[in-house]
Order: sequence, then structure tokens, then C-alpha cells
Amino acid sequence: MENINRRKFLATTAKLGLASAVTPAFLTSCTSKEPKMVPLRAEGEYYVPELPDKAIAGRELKVGLVGCGGRGSGAIGDVLDAADGIKVTALGDVFIDRLNGVRAQLAKRGQNVPDEGVFIGFDAYKKVIDSGVDMVILTTPPVFRPEHFRYATEKGVHSFLEKPIAVDPKGYRTVIAAARQAKAKNLCVVTGTQRHHQRCYVEAFKLIQQGIIGEITGGNVYWNGGMLWYREREQGWSDMEWMIRDWVNWKWLSGDHIVEQHVHNIDVFMWMTGMKPVSATGFGSRQRRITGDQYDNFSVDFTFPNGIHLHSMCRQIDGCSNRVSEFVQGAKGSWNSETNEIRDLQGNLLWKYDDAAANAQYKQHNPYVLEHVDWVNHIRKNEGHEEATETAESSLAGAMGRESAYTGQTVTWEQMSASPLDYMPAKLEIGPMDMSQYTVQVPGKGR
Repeated sequence: MENINRRKFLATTAKLGLASAVTPAFLTSCTSKEPKMVPLRAEGEYYVPELPDKAIAGRELKVGLVGCGGRGSGAIGDVLDAADGIKVTALGDVFIDRLNGVRAQLAKRGQNVPDEGVFIGFDAYKKVIDSGVDMVILTTPPVFRPEHFRYATEKGVHSFLEKPIAVDPKGYRTVIAAARQAKAKNLCVVTGTQRHHQRCYVEAFKLIQQGIIGEITGGNVYWNGGMLWYREREQGWSDMEWMIRDWVNWKWLSGDHIVEQHVHNIDVFMWMTGMKPVSATGFGSRQRRITGDQYDNFSVDFTFPNGIHLHSMCRQIDGCSNRVSEFVQGAKGSWNSETNEIRDLQGNLLWKYDDAAANAQYKQHNPYVLEHVDWVNHIRKNEGHEEATETAESSLAGAMGRESAYTGQTVTWEQMSASPLDYMPAKLEIGPMDMSQYTVQVPGKGR
């Protein structure tokens, strides 16, 4: 292998459009010839966020939080870390204990939410949005996200939507319609697909769009991990209260873990390719789960418009081999998020994310904070920005894989996007429910 002086090589790659704000570690392949790059998409056809350590200064922004559970408490802290001049003025949740926990957390940071800004109940989202906030963080169980986003957009409020942002086709269509309205109103909508604001992912994304691995020919995505938390039913809890407190284990609330968690990995592949899948053929099973009506694992083959395939695999079972990553194969090379590397077809290292250079240039590397930096920057610059459409499509792709596994049938994008499937109960109130409808799906026919 003929080595090239690092400075000379970086100068060459800069001419090719490969150099970035955080200088990656580029390495040579088996030839010293400059690589011929054919962009997958032209600049301007895809979004690359600016990722400063902190949002720009500007007018004070009033923010409300709807959903005061673990993700909500984390997200409200993230936006306070992301920018100065943020004032938390309203909180909403179904349960007072969850709300009081976040309220106490905020008080320790000098953010004292007044009594008139505290709202309890299924309609608390309306009261938070109507209270005069500029921006709202929506972090309830995902089934509620479409309606909350629709209302915030109708009222002209900027939204942060935790993923997934839809669990069924009806919710997907609600989000798509609201996203169009948000764009027309010049609103800023950022979603919780934090890989889009993670420095190493963004650098790899730019290189892949510029053509470093050639046309994408397939990939594999994984979220294989242990069992998540669960809540045993306590005395005095109604059916509805128990399910909401244990929401991550019930498919109507979470969409099942292929949608609620594995959406991150499916979304990364769709982000890299700029395509939606045309069909999904999958299977899954329930083996270890203690509460709820979800599966423990899924394996799905997604087919994309140009005939390429994505294998999607997710599992939530303790004591198994774990892997959370994405692998994208191209005609000229591949990218592996596990190692933050790009290699050619012979296995030679073309690029590796340079952590040392990034640490020297930036102090903030938490993508959960950086997504809020991007959100506040767009708002203060009065720049409309909308990520809901892209994340709605990723959420529906996960739901398409789920329904294929539940039914044992191949499910197409056309079928799924037009389906009347609606997971929302007809009546939302804390009380009894018809629990007979919440059963584990069994595909096919027995003998």
C-alpha cells in the first residue's frame, strides 16, 4: 500500500468536498488515486444541521412540557442545557406525582413553574399549549403524539416531538397533515431521532451523500438489548392507569418496541438512503415479557424501491448477545456505526470519525442536547424547519414491520399508509377498560 502524507491527503479530500468542520481521520485505500465521487443527492436536497455547542442568544422563549415521565424530565433538562433565555412556564401530565417530580427537578435549576401553569388530565396538552408558550416539548406515550402535534401546529406553537411520532396509520396521516401546516406557518419542528444531531453520524451521513461508498445496495440495522422496565399493577390502579404507567409494554401506547425503540435504527437507514420501504416481510414472538401485550423480538426484511433489502432485527430479552448499530453497504464500500468507520470493498479503511479532533473543537457532544440547540437556533433565526414528515415515515415503516410480524403476511407501504388501523381507545378516561382486546398477536393458522 502506498502511503499518502496526511496533510496532502486532507487537502485533496477538501477539494473533493470531503473535509468537514470536525476533521475526520481519512486514511488511504490500496491506491493513491483520488476517489471518484458520484453524489447520491445534490447539496441542498438533504439537511445537515449546524451543531454549535450552544444555541445563539436571543429573545426569551417560553417552553411547556407535555408528558412528565422519564423522557420528559430528560428533554426539559436538555433544552435548558442547549440555550440561555429559556423559561419553563407550563407542565402537563395525566398523573400529579409525575408532574410534581419534574416541577421539583426544575426548581433546583431556578425554574419555578407557577401553580397556574400546572395542568392535569388527558386534556392537559391543550391547556399547556394555550397558556402562551412559544414552544412545546411533547413526550407522552407515543400514541398521543399525533393529536398533540396537530393542536400545537394549529395554535402556531413550535414543537419538539419525541420519537416515535405515530404508532398506527391514522396517527401517521395526522402527523403528515400537521407537518404540511407547520411548514406553511414557518414553524420549527424537531424530533427525537437524535442520530440526526450526533456528530459522528452527521459526518458519516455527509460523506455517504457525497458518494464515498457509492450507490447504496443494502444494509442491516439492530437494536438487540435487554428487557426494558415494567410496572406491576398496584392496588387501586384502574385498567387505564396501570396501562399508562406501564406504557412501554402495551402496543396501543408504544407501538411495540420495533416502533418505540428500533425506529431509531430503521430511521438511520431511511435517512442515509432518502427512501421509504415498499414492503415488509417479518416475524416475531413473545417469550419473556412480564406485562403488556407486545412481542419480545422482531426480524423484518424491508424491500426498497430500487430492489435493495434492509434486514431489521430487534430484541428485548436479558441474557442474550446485544447489538445496537447500523451497517450500510454500498457499491464501493460500507459504513459501520459500531466502529464509526467507512471501508472500501477490500476492507481498507477510508474514514474513521476523529474523536480527538471533535473533542478539541467542541465541548458539547450529547445529541439529546444538540437536537435542542438546533431547535432553538431555527426558532431564534425565524427559520422554518420541519422534521416530522421524515420521522413519521420512519415510524410507519416500523409499524409496517410490526403488522407483518403480527399477521404473518407481507405488508406494503401502500397498504399500511392507507389502512384504517387506529390504536387510540374510543374513550380516554382513568377507569376500567375492555382488557380482552389487548392480547398477544399470533400469526398464521395452527394444525
